[in-house]
Amino acid sequence: MKVKGGPAWAPESVPTFWVNHASRLIMRHFEEQLRPLGFGMAYLPVIIALEENGPLLQRDLLERAHVEQPTMAALLGRMERDGLIVRAPDPVDGRARRVSLTAKAKARLPAVMSAMQRVVERAMSGVSERERAALMATLRRVVENLDDPSAG
Repeated sequence: MKVKGGPAWAPESVPTFWVNHASRLIMRHFEEQLRPLGFGMAYLPVIIALEENGPLLQRDLLERAHVEQPTMAALLGRMERDGLIVRAPDPVDGRARRVSLTAKAKARLPAVMSAMQRVVERAMSGVSERERAALMATLRRVVENLDDPSAG
Protein backbone atom coordinates (compact mmCIF):
# COMPACT_ATOMS: atom_id res chain seq x y z
CA MET A 1 0.00 0.00 0.00
CA LYS A 2 1.36 3.40 -0.94
CA VAL A 3 0.41 6.38 1.18
CA LYS A 4 0.25 9.56 -0.91
CA GLY A 5 3.51 11.43 -0.62
CA GLY A 6 5.09 8.79 1.59
CA PRO A 7 6.82 5.45 1.43
CA ALA A 8 4.98 2.23 0.67
CA TRP A 9 3.49 0.67 3.75
CA ALA A 10 3.33 -3.10 4.06
CA PRO A 11 1.47 -3.96 7.28
CA GLU A 12 2.49 -7.61 7.01
CA SER A 13 6.11 -6.55 7.41
CA VAL A 14 5.70 -5.37 11.02
CA PRO A 15 5.29 -7.63 14.05
CA THR A 16 2.32 -5.69 15.39
CA PHE A 17 0.26 -6.75 12.36
CA TRP A 18 0.88 -10.41 13.22
CA VAL A 19 0.24 -9.88 16.94
CA ASN A 20 -3.12 -8.31 16.11
CA HIS A 21 -3.99 -10.98 13.56
CA ALA A 22 -3.07 -13.79 15.97
CA SER A 23 -5.02 -12.16 18.79
CA ARG A 24 -8.16 -11.85 16.67
CA LEU A 25 -7.95 -15.50 15.59
CA ILE A 26 -7.31 -16.71 19.14
CA MET A 27 -10.27 -14.72 20.47
CA ARG A 28 -12.52 -16.05 17.71
CA HIS A 29 -11.55 -19.62 18.55
CA PHE A 30 -12.02 -19.02 22.29
CA GLU A 31 -15.50 -17.61 21.64
CA GLU A 32 -16.41 -20.57 19.42
CA GLN A 33 -15.36 -22.99 22.15
CA LEU A 34 -17.03 -21.09 25.01
CA ARG A 35 -20.36 -20.22 23.35
CA PRO A 36 -21.81 -23.77 23.65
CA LEU A 37 -20.98 -23.64 27.38
CA GLY A 38 -22.93 -20.41 27.86
CA PHE A 39 -19.76 -18.38 28.43
CA GLY A 40 -18.01 -15.60 26.54
CA MET A 41 -14.50 -14.22 26.80
CA ALA A 42 -15.87 -11.02 28.33
CA TYR A 43 -17.16 -13.06 31.28
CA LEU A 44 -13.77 -14.49 32.20
CA PRO A 45 -12.27 -11.58 34.21
CA VAL A 46 -15.40 -11.62 36.42
CA ILE A 47 -15.49 -15.42 36.67
CA ILE A 48 -11.79 -15.59 37.56
CA ALA A 49 -12.05 -12.82 40.16
CA LEU A 50 -15.04 -14.51 41.83
CA GLU A 51 -13.48 -17.97 41.64
CA GLU A 52 -10.24 -16.74 43.23
CA ASN A 53 -11.80 -14.46 45.87
CA GLY A 54 -15.28 -15.75 46.52
CA PRO A 55 -18.25 -13.36 46.61
CA LEU A 56 -17.24 -9.73 46.08
CA LEU A 57 -18.87 -6.36 46.32
CA GLN A 58 -19.50 -4.99 42.86
CA ARG A 59 -17.03 -2.12 43.47
CA ASP A 60 -14.30 -4.60 44.48
CA LEU A 61 -15.07 -6.71 41.43
CA LEU A 62 -14.49 -3.66 39.22
CA GLU A 63 -10.99 -3.30 40.61
CA ARG A 64 -10.07 -6.98 40.39
CA ALA A 65 -11.54 -7.59 36.94
CA HIS A 66 -10.10 -4.30 35.52
CA VAL A 67 -13.42 -3.36 33.92
CA GLU A 68 -15.03 0.09 33.80
CA GLN A 69 -18.32 0.65 35.68
CA PRO A 70 -20.68 0.94 32.67
CA THR A 71 -19.14 -2.16 31.08
CA MET A 72 -19.35 -4.05 34.37
CA ALA A 73 -23.03 -3.19 34.86
CA ALA A 74 -23.92 -4.51 31.39
CA LEU A 75 -21.69 -7.54 31.81
CA LEU A 76 -23.18 -8.49 35.17
CA GLY A 77 -26.67 -8.06 33.73
CA ARG A 78 -25.89 -10.55 30.95
CA MET A 79 -24.19 -12.96 33.35
CA GLU A 80 -27.15 -12.82 35.72
CA ARG A 81 -29.54 -13.42 32.81
CA ASP A 82 -27.40 -16.43 31.80
CA GLY A 83 -27.56 -17.83 35.34
CA LEU A 84 -23.82 -17.50 36.02
CA ILE A 85 -23.90 -15.00 38.88
CA VAL A 86 -26.29 -13.77 41.53
CA ARG A 87 -26.34 -10.30 43.05
CA ALA A 88 -27.63 -9.81 46.56
CA PRO A 89 -27.62 -6.96 49.05
CA ASP A 90 -24.48 -6.90 51.18
CA PRO A 91 -25.30 -7.90 54.78
CA VAL A 92 -23.16 -5.04 56.14
CA ASP A 93 -24.17 -2.30 53.69
CA GLY A 94 -27.64 -2.92 52.27
CA ARG A 95 -27.04 -0.40 49.46
CA ALA A 96 -24.04 -2.35 48.15
CA ARG A 97 -24.44 -5.46 46.00
CA ARG A 98 -22.46 -8.66 46.60
CA VAL A 99 -21.79 -10.76 43.49
CA SER A 100 -21.39 -14.55 43.65
CA LEU A 101 -20.93 -17.36 41.16
CA THR A 102 -23.86 -19.73 40.82
CA ALA A 103 -23.56 -23.50 41.09
CA LYS A 104 -24.17 -23.60 37.33
CA ALA A 105 -21.11 -21.40 36.67
CA LYS A 106 -18.92 -23.39 39.07
CA ALA A 107 -20.00 -26.66 37.48
CA ARG A 108 -19.08 -25.41 33.99
CA LEU A 109 -15.65 -24.03 34.92
CA PRO A 110 -13.73 -27.28 34.29
CA ALA A 111 -15.25 -27.53 30.79
CA VAL A 112 -14.48 -23.84 30.16
CA MET A 113 -10.84 -24.30 31.18
CA SER A 114 -10.57 -27.44 29.06
CA ALA A 115 -12.03 -25.65 26.03
CA MET A 116 -9.60 -22.78 26.45
CA GLN A 117 -6.68 -25.19 26.82
CA ARG A 118 -7.64 -26.82 23.51
CA VAL A 119 -7.39 -23.44 21.78
CA VAL A 120 -4.01 -22.75 23.40
CA GLU A 121 -2.72 -26.16 22.33
CA ARG A 122 -3.90 -25.60 18.77
CA ALA A 123 -2.39 -22.12 18.62
CA MET A 124 0.94 -23.33 20.03
CA SER A 125 1.15 -26.53 17.99
CA GLY A 126 4.69 -26.98 16.70
CA VAL A 127 6.06 -24.14 18.85
CA SER A 128 8.92 -25.35 21.06
CA GLU A 129 9.20 -24.53 24.76
CA ARG A 130 12.14 -22.25 23.95
CA GLU A 131 10.09 -20.42 21.31
CA ARG A 132 7.15 -20.11 23.72
CA ALA A 133 9.38 -18.59 26.40
CA ALA A 134 10.86 -16.13 23.89
CA LEU A 135 7.41 -15.20 22.59
CA MET A 136 6.07 -14.62 26.09
CA ALA A 137 9.10 -12.51 27.05
CA THR A 138 8.75 -10.43 23.90
CA LEU A 139 5.00 -9.90 24.35
CA ARG A 140 5.52 -8.94 28.00
CA ARG A 141 8.03 -6.32 26.86
CA VAL A 142 5.54 -4.99 24.29
CA VAL A 143 2.87 -4.73 26.99
CA GLU A 144 5.27 -2.99 29.37
CA ASN A 145 6.26 -0.54 26.64
CA LEU A 146 2.64 0.33 25.91
CA ASP A 147 1.58 0.41 29.56
CA ASP A 148 4.37 2.80 30.57
CA PRO A 149 2.73 6.23 30.90
CA SER A 150 6.12 7.99 30.77
CA ALA A 151 6.95 6.56 27.35
CA GLY A 152 6.02 7.99 24.09
